[in-house]
Amino acid sequence: MDYEILIRFLFAALWGGLVGAEREYRSKSAGFRTMIMISVGSCLFTILSQSIGSPGNPDRIASNIVTGIGFLGAGVIFRGENRVNGITTAATIWAVAAVGMGIGAGYYRAAGSVSILMLVVLAVLPFVENFIDQYNQLKEYTVECDYSSDLKEHYENLLKQCKLRFKLVSEAKEGSRLSFTWQVQGHAKNHREFVHAMMEDPSAKKFEH
Repeated sequence: MDYEILIRFLFAALWGGLVGAEREYRSKSAGFRTMIMISVGSCLFTILSQSIGSPGNPDRIASNIVTGIGFLGAGVIFRGENRVNGITTAATIWAVAAVGMGIGAGYYRAAGSVSILMLVVLAVLPFVENFIDQYNQLKEYTVECDYSSDLKEHYENLLKQCKLRFKLVSEAKEGSRLSFTWQVQGHAKNHREFVHAMMEDPSAKKFEH
């Protein structure tokens, strides 16, 4: 029985380590050692839950792993300037804990299969994600300029010439200054064309993207 427990710990360290190595390669906050600790810890808690839990409630300890991992995952999520970062790493922590629980409960094939699937998702699908992102990016542009009644139409014509779809989300006037903010969708190449055009436009006193 002791050898069986040791084997479970080794499998938990192996599968957690493989997923962690991918996260470490991408310089994520939860990397190689963290994923091993999560997997092995979840494995141990599951084994203990089955061993010391009451006969009618063997999942008493294991059921709290999900709650604890939720707090750990929340710690790696942070908000950047234009987007929320760390959600994939948080989901990976949650899934690695599930792998550790599966190994601790003796479901080696299921845990191994999920680990391989996780590696495929983390290592291969970013290329698909980037491919999709090239075709449809959503960005926000803010322009400040001196007052002129035709400048709003001028900037929107530039957006149309660059084949971008847009929606005006705010416009304001302060003294002799105007500011406009648009949400814009389109191909990455078209976004680059618009940014280049705005950088060359003398009427734009401030341009943020």
